[in-house]
Amino acid sequence: MNKTYLFSTVGGTDPISNYNGRDGALLHICRVYRPDYVVMYMSGEIYKNHEADNRYLYCLDKLKENTGWEYEYKIIPHPELKKVHEFDYFYDEFKKIIAELFEKLDNTDTLLLNISSGTPAMKSALLVLKTLGEYPCKTIQVSTPDNKMNEHHHEGYDVEFLWEFDEDNEEGFENRCKEVFCPSLSIVKNEEIIKEHIRAYDYEAAYSVAKMLPRDYTKNYIDLLQLASRRILLDFDRVDEIDRKKQYKCVPVKDPKTRPYYEYMLMLELKLQRKEYTEFIRGITPVVLGSFIFLFQGTFGINLRRYTSKGKWDEEKLYKDDNGRKIISVLQSSRLEFKAGGYLYSSQLVELFKGFGCDEEILNLVVNVRSIEERLRNRAAHQIIMLDDKVIKEDTGFSGREIMNMMKKLMEEAGIVKSRKMWNSYETMNEQLIRLMGE
Repeated sequence: MNKTYLFSTVGGTDPISNYNGRDGALLHICRVYRPDYVVMYMSGEIYKNHEADNRYLYCLDKLKENTGWEYEYKIIPHPELKKVHEFDYFYDEFKKIIAELFEKLDNTDTLLLNISSGTPAMKSALLVLKTLGEYPCKTIQVSTPDNKMNEHHHEGYDVEFLWEFDEDNEEGFENRCKEVFCPSLSIVKNEEIIKEHIRAYDYEAAYSVAKMLPRDYTKNYIDLLQLASRRILLDFDRVDEIDRKKQYKCVPVKDPKTRPYYEYMLMLELKLQRKEYTEFIRGITPVVLGSFIFLFQGTFGINLRRYTSKGKWDEEKLYKDDNGRKIISVLQSSRLEFKAGGYLYSSQLVELFKGFGCDEEILNLVVNVRSIEERLRNRAAHQIIMLDDKVIKEDTGFSGREIMNMMKKLMEEAGIVKSRKMWNSYETMNEQLIRLMGE
């Protein structure tokens, strides 16, 4: 429980370099991390040194004597091993040894791999095992004191002398250990899957994958990913909570009156891009009515909601002023049935735009949008049908993209969207997400 295990091949500069008189990687990792259990893998030449002067255990025991560190150890000797540069052999060998080690570990334990001792084949095999993601562990690299390549000098090795004059025994020694960030292939693969989900605007799927990865790998971007997954659901409270904490500043409209329409339109844009035509058409009505109301106010200076209560025309409010009485007059003289107490509909707004007199461009925009809503929305809402861009074009004379552009124009004219760049908000957020994934 909460124990640290070290697996280390033993190399030519262990335990103390005969060249610079400082800790080799094995001893230095033990000095810094104080593992509870040390597994030392020895090839033929190394095991011969061990039998000759017990140099490896001598230094570990001296470290124990000086620091009070307690440890257990296991030596895996291979006195017959001479071909120390064959990668395939060490990959299979180390995989088996590490698998046996993991049978002893629980999820509170930590395994360290020394990737600085041993031959290049040994170190590469350990790195590949880590990269393949078969075992969760930390890979530790130890730099030389002068940050140069190690030189090996084995003749006249005096372990007691080297220990006595090893500068790393002094207080305030330089920690030359570095945990090497080495993402496993499974993590790399999953992060590519996350990116594909992001590019498809499927933030919930991306967030689900990210939650399965270690937090160390996702800490730069997972909060923004959660924000995106809530944003597309129009969960403004959670979006704002995350944004206040992290200051992502990726939501350009904060006005509580216009923000719902803006964000809703962005959601419809994503449905169109994903070719979810039925949901796209069904979703038009709420934003059409709201945009018409804002556009009417921007064009004539009249806030129609002042004449309603809970979405219904209020007779008392209508008769209070000239504008209200004109609304009644226009609607009563139109082809529509109108009575106070009824709901405010987008069809009534078309008649009001005509009756109050707006310019031809605005009126054509309003009439076209309302016509599309009437033709397709009822069909999509009340029938089990398949809608595609061809059917939409045949029924309305406009493609899905043309309809979307008209809706955007409507919101721009209504003053809900101040700049066309604001329609790229999700693309900008995606770029920010993918950039954070690379940091």
